[in-house]
Amino acid sequence: MPPDFQYFPAFLPPAEAAALLASLTETVAWEQRQIRLFGQWHPQPRLTAWYGEPAARYAYSGLQWEPLPWLPALAQLRARVEIATGHRYNSVLLNRYRHGRDSMGWHADDEPELGPAPVIASLSLGAERRFRVRPRPGTAGAAFGLDLGPGSLLVMGSSVQQHWQHALPKTARPVGERLNLTFRWVGP
Repeated sequence: MPPDFQYFPAFLPPAEAAALLASLTETVAWEQRQIRLFGQWHPQPRLTAWYGEPAARYAYSGLQWEPLPWLPALAQLRARVEIATGHRYNSVLLNRYRHGRDSMGWHADDEPELGPAPVIASLSLGAERRFRVRPRPGTAGAAFGLDLGPGSLLVMGSSVQQHWQHALPKTARPVGERLNLTFRWVGP
């Protein structure tokens, strides 16, 4: 794994990770929005939600996000992630992968409102899934995969979005539900 990635496989204890999965599945305001791909509209292949400070407005793939107010559980997680990473976050994008057909294609979190060198902390709950990473053209390094288990925390450091892309591909193997919380700083 390149040096600007940090992985904490047991950031949350198993019982706490399982309780959070159950709680957030029920309390988060999940949406399945439409995105435009190759000139056609399609439902996103996962459910999403955006929480954060009032000024933490975000846009990606043609979608505009106004943050919902922090849920207490999300605010507590943010504080713990900030202590563990040494970075501040004013928002969190939650992705809910209901089964192996839910996915996220190749991309980099390089939207202008994230700044030139964003640090993103990715917390996983629920079923283990293979997270894929590949270098962008012109970047040295080899593609790799990482099995993100329940309660794990992956920190993508300040150079990652400039030099790497990542994805959570579909899988044909039976998998349970997975939540991914990506804490980030939006704005100046």
